[in-house]
Amino acid sequence: LGVLFAFVDYMQKFFQPLNELSLKYTVLQNAMTASRRIFSLLDEDDVLPVPATPHRPDEVRGQISFEQVGFAYKEGTPVLHEIDFQVAPGERVALVGATGAGKSTVLKLLTRLYDVSAGRITLDGVDLHDFDPKALRQRVGMVPQDVFLFEGTILDNIRLGKPEVSDADAIAAATRLHLDRLVERFPGGWNEPVRERGRNLSAGEKQLISFARVLAAAPEVLVLDEATSNVDSHTEHLLQEAVHEVMQGRTSIAIAHRLSTVRDVDRILVFQKGRIVEQGSHEQLMAAAGVYADLVKLQEGLVDTG
Repeated sequence: LGVLFAFVDYMQKFFQPLNELSLKYTVLQNAMTASRRIFSLLDEDDVLPVPATPHRPDEVRGQISFEQVGFAYKEGTPVLHEIDFQVAPGERVALVGATGAGKSTVLKLLTRLYDVSAGRITLDGVDLHDFDPKALRQRVGMVPQDVFLFEGTILDNIRLGKPEVSDADAIAAATRLHLDRLVERFPGGWNEPVRERGRNLSAGEKQLISFARVLAAAPEVLVLDEATSNVDSHTEHLLQEAVHEVMQGRTSIAIAHRLSTVRDVDRILVFQKGRIVEQGSHEQLMAAAGVYADLVKLQEGLVDTG
């Protein structure tokens, strides 16, 4: 029995360095992949050239126009085809459709994370290429689906990018969204430290902070990239109220996968394979019994998918 135990023990000790070596090789491979991505990003040229006389408006009315817009992430593989629609100042528009239909790409083009491959996009009649990129993004506030919070306090994250916003204004904006109800449970209140990426906050709490961030910045145009998804039930109702609050009086474009959240918007654009196939109010689209009506019935469990 002693010889058997010694044999097994020696075998384990023999293979342990080999196992550790294989683990180190995996770590090395991950580090090499990460370094390639970092260096490729550092080598990237500025993709947003600033015009000689950039347009920096003192105020924006919020009239948006997509004129025969086409776009491809890779040449020869277009994801948007002849997108043509207008949004009036103060109008609330929702983009719906299946995953991969091109909805998020529309928002990326509006904020100039990418530039159009064909056609043009205008804000108040001015081509986005003529805007100073910084001035454009100050006028267009975005609430992403995945919120990024930085280390600091809750107030620091609300004031992100707007250091001139006072504590009182930041708290007032957050209170309008009922964020004060959640802050009450923190020992530090509004000065509660936020861990990196908001690890000490729930998904819904992070989303409310992102809404308060936009409300404090007060942009004239608002874009929401499915900002009410992946939240806990406790804050879902608060988020719905927050969406209505930040949209009030602003030109708003929202992506929604939960179709029940966009029934009261002014207009719904239905995307399919990179094209707009339907548009109208919820009642109009349901009466048309087209793509949108099928999506609603599918979500409500009224369609036999078998």
